[in-house]
Amino acid sequence: MTPAACADLVRRGDPDRFRATMAAPPAARPLLWPLYAYNLELARAAWASAEPLVCRMRLQWWIDTVSAMPGAARRPHEVAGPLHDVVAARALPADLLAGMAEARLRDTDDAPFADAGALLAHLDATSGNLMWAAALALGAPPAAEPAVRDFARGAGLAAWLSAAAALASRGRRPLPAPVPELAAEGRAAIARARAAGRLIPPPVRPALYPGWMADALLAQAARHPARVTEGRLALPEIARRAALLRLSLTGRF
Repeated sequence: MTPAACADLVRRGDPDRFRATMAAPPAARPLLWPLYAYNLELARAAWASAEPLVCRMRLQWWIDTVSAMPGAARRPHEVAGPLHDVVAARALPADLLAGMAEARLRDTDDAPFADAGALLAHLDATSGNLMWAAALALGAPPAAEPAVRDFARGAGLAAWLSAAAALASRGRRPLPAPVPELAAEGRAAIARARAAGRLIPPPVRPALYPGWMADALLAQAARHPARVTEGRLALPEIARRAALLRLSLTGRF
């Protein structure tokens, strides 16, 4: 029930986010690991069973748990416990975290998104809430929220397109709009975030590190839409390492 245990969960279940967080200053990592482990728990809960009711019950447990933070007693749970500590120490809004779990309820339903706007709203409530919570944990001022959320939208779209083929193999219809249109929306959001980057203080920028590959992936998706549907949207390992090294040295997202 420590940040180190959360770090190990993220290392095993979300290795790219783990690598991005290891590029952050050591003092930031214990604030980020519980948030990322929580995100992983939600993602797993939404697919924990072939019976949607079971998945919804697991997500409801998280909704109830985080909604009660930090006033309720700290739960003896490997993720909920450290998350409680971060919420209390950094005064994180409980409704921000509960909103992540509530949005995941939709993942238990195989109905497609009505349009691109519906998908973007889902990503804003999942990727957006997570990145803004991480930014708040690192001391983000209110003025930084639009830029952080724009970057999160781009990162969320890149992750969604990367997972589209796997979602389709599970019987989902993950693309409510043409791939180039979604990729263009993601790149535009990232461009807005970068243009307003001065509003995000350097100590807060590690919250954006998990999106380190987003722009390159979206550019690839725009050029080669078939890679999305075929499950081949990815960067070469050397490019991944180079981008992460640049991020760790410069802090530029």
